[in-house]
Amino acid sequence: LGGQLYQLSKAGKLCVPAMNVNDSVTKQKFDNLYCCRESILDGLKRTTDMMFGGKQVVVCGYGEVGKGCCAALKAMGSIVYVTEIDPICALQACMDGFRLVKLNEVIRQVDIVITCTGNKNVVTREHLDRMKNSCIVCNMGHSNTEIDVASLRTPELTWERVRSQVDHVIWPDGKRIVLLAEGRLLNLSCSTVPTFVLSITATTQALALIELYNAPEGRYKQDVYLLPKKMDEYVASLHLPTFDAHLTELTDEQAKYLGLNKNGPFKPNYYRCLGLPRNQGHLGSDELPALELVFASPTTYAYMNSEK
Repeated sequence: LGGQLYQLSKAGKLCVPAMNVNDSVTKQKFDNLYCCRESILDGLKRTTDMMFGGKQVVVCGYGEVGKGCCAALKAMGSIVYVTEIDPICALQACMDGFRLVKLNEVIRQVDIVITCTGNKNVVTREHLDRMKNSCIVCNMGHSNTEIDVASLRTPELTWERVRSQVDHVIWPDGKRIVLLAEGRLLNLSCSTVPTFVLSITATTQALALIELYNAPEGRYKQDVYLLPKKMDEYVASLHLPTFDAHLTELTDEQAKYLGLNKNGPFKPNYYRCLGLPRNQGHLGSDELPALELVFASPTTYAYMNSEK
């Protein structure tokens, strides 16, 4: 992920220039927020056949993925708690109507635990020991590091495979938890990713690869580069016809008043919807390098460099 690339860059261990597509708006908003808003329900339904109404759920993390999960579960009638380390995201959760708690405060009562923080050891063996019988545990965040699954592979616990991607982990007293996809990503292991969202993300990745391929030698050092906002806007514009959507155009007077080009970009390069990712704290926003794009496609190049 983007944060790990920045860590490698800071340590001088990054061997090649890297394009940080993961933190572009078109990835964060559409793949992380809107896609996960649907795939969390799809993944839980496919694996457990559960009903969501009245269930108590704790969602660990209120970034874009967490926001999508919480919105979907709330709409289905679940009682949703949120854990957060970032006071800004925490305040957003409160303003969106969710109860902000520490995991230890609700771990005994919740029916579902969902991790989506991008961190490691968010749910530890201590938490797992305290969960109620039949509690469902799953991960929507990063890789398989968020739930300490390794701590469950001990002689006193019994694993029972119920169906594909669904395991019951049974304690000596008979208590069992329902572990989905062995702690791996639920939306990739137990659900589907809509082709429309894949198109948005893949388009962003493809344009970044085109730039990396076409860039003259020496343009990019062994560092991590964010994608310029005009590129995000271009990717979004390519997908608007799907909805028969029609953009409003600024007048010359309005553009001058806002200090913008009529064709964009409409946001500064450091804009990331809700601020910079928390794992990029060692770089100030004015230090984040943006790409100077040179595209193979004349149409793309003309759009990205349009001036009026």
